[in-house]
Amino acid sequence: MLDAKTNPLPCMNRWIALLLLVVPALAFAKGTPLGQAPMPRPLKHESRREIDQLEETWRQAVLTSNTAIMESLLADDYIAISSAGTLQSKEQAIDAMRSGQIHFSSIELSDRKVRFYGTTALVTSRAEVSGTSEEGDFASSNRYTRVYVRDKRGAWKIVSFEISRIRPPGEHR
Repeated sequence: MLDAKTNPLPCMNRWIALLLLVVPALAFAKGTPLGQAPMPRPLKHESRREIDQLEETWRQAVLTSNTAIMESLLADDYIAISSAGTLQSKEQAIDAMRSGQIHFSSIELSDRKVRFYGTTALVTSRAEVSGTSEEGDFASSNRYTRVYVRDKRGAWKIVSFEISRIRPPGEHR
C-alpha cells in the first residue's frame, strides 16, 4: 500500500487544490477586481465624467451620421456584435453610416452604469432607438455594453460594443 511518503501525488494534489482556492481569494481580498488597487476617488470621478461625455458625443455622432467623430472614437481593432449576432469592424460601422444603410432618428439612453478596471471602462446602458435601415423603419428597446480602453496618449477609445434587443414578455423570435 502506498502512503504520502511513497506516493506524493495525493499530497501534491491537495497543495494544488489549496493554491487554486487561496490565490484567487487573495486577489479579491482587497475588494477590487483582479486584485487591482482601487482608482483614487478624484480620478474615478473625472474618468466617469469623461466617459459620460464620450457616450453623449457618440450618441450625437450617430444621430447626425458624423463619421469623422465616430472614426476618432473607435479603436482601429474595434469590433461590434449586433443584436442579430453579426460582427462589425470599425470600417464596416463607418461605411454603414456613411452609405446611409442605417440612419438613427432617435436614441434615448437610460440606466447607465460605468465600471472601471485599470485603464478599461465598461459601460452598460438601456437604449430606446428608432430609425431606418435597408429593411425599412425600425424601433426597439435594447441593452448594450460598450468597452473603452485608455490608449498610450491617455485618450479613451471604444474597443468593443455589443447590443441585445429587449423582447417583451411572451414574444418569441
